[in-house]
Amino acid sequence: MDLQIDGNAALVTASSSGLGKASAKALAREGANVVVNGRDEAQLADAADEIRAVASGEVVEQPGDLTEKEDIEQLVERTVEEFGTVDHLVTSAGGPPSGPFLETTDEDWYEAFDLLVMSVVRLVRAAEPHLREGDGGTIVNVTSRSVKEAIDQLVLSNSVRMSVIGLEKTLSKELAPEVRANAVLPGSHETSRIEELIEQSMDRGEYDSYEEGLDDWADGNPSERIGDPMELGEVVAFLSSPKSSYVNGTAIPIDGGSGASNL
Repeated sequence: MDLQIDGNAALVTASSSGLGKASAKALAREGANVVVNGRDEAQLADAADEIRAVASGEVVEQPGDLTEKEDIEQLVERTVEEFGTVDHLVTSAGGPPSGPFLETTDEDWYEAFDLLVMSVVRLVRAAEPHLREGDGGTIVNVTSRSVKEAIDQLVLSNSVRMSVIGLEKTLSKELAPEVRANAVLPGSHETSRIEELIEQSMDRGEYDSYEEGLDDWADGNPSERIGDPMELGEVVAFLSSPKSSYVNGTAIPIDGGSGASNL
């Protein structure tokens, strides 16, 4: 399917690894010009090279910390400088620390809110004039299935990410019809983070092999596996395209059916 985004300009945050990188790769493969972002410049350069290998558009890297207002403004400015506008904004960010409620501090809560919510607020604020300029600006927020079902030991993610969904729904109305806003809610995907957790478990003797660890992560999933990051990336690309022009204000689980929520 031709998604009709060839030559469009996309900014994808936290795209030096994981689901952000998969989203950037899917957009670049469809012909979009993409700005990728991360804090580690060496890792970001490697990710950009990996994306260029499949891209039919241009790929530009811009380092930056999503908790820094100035870095966010520079991300948008660099995208406009390179490509003239911002047609598609994909917000992704690393997860806050795990742990139970009683072990979290005020500082933990403020840091999680700054990373997960204020980064989106600042990105949309800076990108909004450019998103409105084109024929179909889009925002896709990569969050987590934890907004539908609280996950044990993830009180910060469970609580704070829900604010992004409230913001996404509000934006889908306030910025329409020029700009559409949607969210994707990933379950477990085979990212470098999952690989790291499985390898740590193997070091502790909890698994005899990496495959056993993957099977454990997939336990209870009707699809009998965890996701490939590109499966989520392709949904992000679809939501950024005219092919999804009547999809607005939605939050789509990408979890292989593992969620127990009816809605």
